[in-house]
Amino acid sequence: MSGVTLEKAVKRYGDVEVIHGLDLEIDEGEFCVFVGPSGCGKSTLLRMIAGLEETSDGKIFIGSRDVTRVDAADRGVAMVFQTYALYPHMTVEENMGFGLRMTGHPKDEIKSKVSEAARILKLGDYLKRKPKALSGGQRQRVAIGRAIVRGPEVFLFDEPLSNLDAELRVDMRVEIARLHKEIGATMIYVTHDQVEAMTLADKIVVLRAGHIEQVGSPMTLYNDPDNRFVAGFIGSPSMNFIEGTVRGGKVDAPLLGETPVDAPVNLPADGTAVHVGLRPQHLTVEPGPSPLTLDIRERLGGVAYDYLVDGKGARIVVETRADEEIEEGATVQLRFDPSDALFFDGESGKRLR
Repeated sequence: MSGVTLEKAVKRYGDVEVIHGLDLEIDEGEFCVFVGPSGCGKSTLLRMIAGLEETSDGKIFIGSRDVTRVDAADRGVAMVFQTYALYPHMTVEENMGFGLRMTGHPKDEIKSKVSEAARILKLGDYLKRKPKALSGGQRQRVAIGRAIVRGPEVFLFDEPLSNLDAELRVDMRVEIARLHKEIGATMIYVTHDQVEAMTLADKIVVLRAGHIEQVGSPMTLYNDPDNRFVAGFIGSPSMNFIEGTVRGGKVDAPLLGETPVDAPVNLPADGTAVHVGLRPQHLTVEPGPSPLTLDIRERLGGVAYDYLVDGKGARIVVETRADEEIEEGATVQLRFDPSDALFFDGESGKRLR
C-alpha cells in the first residue's frame, strides 16, 4: 500500500496541453476522488497514474518510486474500468484469477486469493457462474475482485458505476465504501457524479479544463469553496447565485429584497458586480410582492424543492416542506440569514473573504 504524488504533471497531445502542470499528494490508504465536468481531464489524469497515458512532463511517484517512465504492468496498480471486460466463457472464479494465472502464480495461491476476494465482495455463491448469469452489480464486483487478487499498491476506478441503474449505483457505492474500510488500500476514483464524490471520498480533487480548482475533504469543499465553480459543483441541488452590486459597503441584490445585504467580507469598490451564493436549504419563501414567481414545486416526500423564476430568466431553488401551501404561480419573497451567504467576485468567480 502506497500513496501517490504528482509533481508538475503535464499531458500534451501534439501541441494541445490538456493537463497543466498539476501538483497533488494522495496519502497512503486515502480514498481520493477526481471529480469535474466531462472533458475536465480526470480520466486522462487517472490513466497517466496507471501508465496507460504517457506523461509529457513532470513526475509521478507511487510511494517513493518514480514511475513516470515505468510500464503500466510494473507500477503496482490495478484498474477497474467503466465496462466490466469479463471473459464470457470463463466462470467468476476463472475471471478473478486470470491475471495471476498469466503471471505463473501457483494454483493454491490463486485459489486462496480468489476465495478471500470473493469473501470480501460476497461473491462466494457465484464462483462457478459465468458472467451472463450475473446482474450488472455482480459483474462489477467480479471486476473489482479481479483487481483485489493482484494485491496492488493502488486501486484506480474509472467511473465504475456509470453503466448501472440508479438503485444498483447506490448499492455498489456502499460496497466500494465498505471495501475501502476493510482492506484500507489507497484508492483513486474518477466520477462526474458529485454525490459519489461526497459519499465516498476522504479527499476530493475538483478539476476543470485540466487544472485543479480545489482539493479538500468533502465537507471542506461544501462549506468553504474557493470559487464559484467549486461552490456550484459540490452539493445537490446546486448553490444559488444571485446577482448583486456593491453599493455603500453592502451588496444590493434585488432578488433578495429591497434591503442591501450586509456582507461580512472584504468587498470590492462600489459598482463592482458580486454574486451572492446561498444553498437551497438556507432560503425560505413567503407570499408577497416580488419579481420572483413560484414556477414548479418538486415534492420528494418530506421535503420539496421550489423553483422560482423572474421575468429575466433567473432561477432560484429553495428547499421547503412538502406540505407548503404556497401555490404555483404565486409571487414570493425570499428570507435568509446573511451569515449563511457566500460572496463571489462577479467577473473572476473567486470567493470574497
